[in-house]
Amino acid sequence: MPITVNQDLVYVKFGMVTMSLYQRLTTLSASEESVMDNYLSKISALETAVTDSSDNLDTDQAAVWYHNKNEVNDRMKLYNLWRRQMCEFLGAAPGPSLGQGGTRLVRG
Repeated sequence: MPITVNQDLVYVKFGMVTMSLYQRLTTLSASEESVMDNYLSKISALETAVTDSSDNLDTDQAAVWYHNKNEVNDRMKLYNLWRRQMCEFLGAAPGPSLGQGGTRLVRG
């Protein structure tokens, strides 16, 4: 069953207007669609880079090349940053898997 504006459970705040995610995505202007295409292509490439970085996990040092021990973590941070920026562009709050971003310090 296709989703309609009345069945969507995700709402975004775009400027002063609150609308369903379905409505927001189906009413993008041509320039907004171009921005979304850019976000989606970048996010797709970053997602692939995260999984492909596992190819290097077995190498710690080879010749003069040194493996970045933080490669997977660095790639995940960049991937999540782009996902947060896309949410912000759409006016949607990041879901629980994205959290707030940044670093949180807790004293105990």
